[in-house]
Amino acid sequence: MTTPGQHPQHDLDELLTNGVRLSIVAALYGVEKAEFGFIRNLVEISNPALPKQAATLGAAGYREVGRSRKGNVGWPFTNLVTAHRPRSETLSRHRSALRHIATIATPHA
Repeated sequence: MTTPGQHPQHDLDELLTNGVRLSIVAALYGVEKAEFGFIRNLVEISNPALPKQAATLGAAGYREVGRSRKGNVGWPFTNLVTAHRPRSETLSRHRSALRHIATIATPHA
């Protein structure tokens, strides 16, 4: 939370200043897991880009990737992205800081 005299930019999470990563984390907010294809289509990124961004988020503790059987047979596997609940607080703080920054009155000359 911002202290008096501190600009809200200090409450931004550096990883979430990237639009793709912010979009992925926001897409996972409030859900337990989602298929890679769903996130890829929702965020409108390429197949190679999602695993790279997911790995970056995973290293920071935002999410993890698992595999699940699709249907009753062993193949194909579906990659799943899951969100970590404690990082939801970080997303909330980041969103709040963005709103605060967007509403700060700028003195006009």
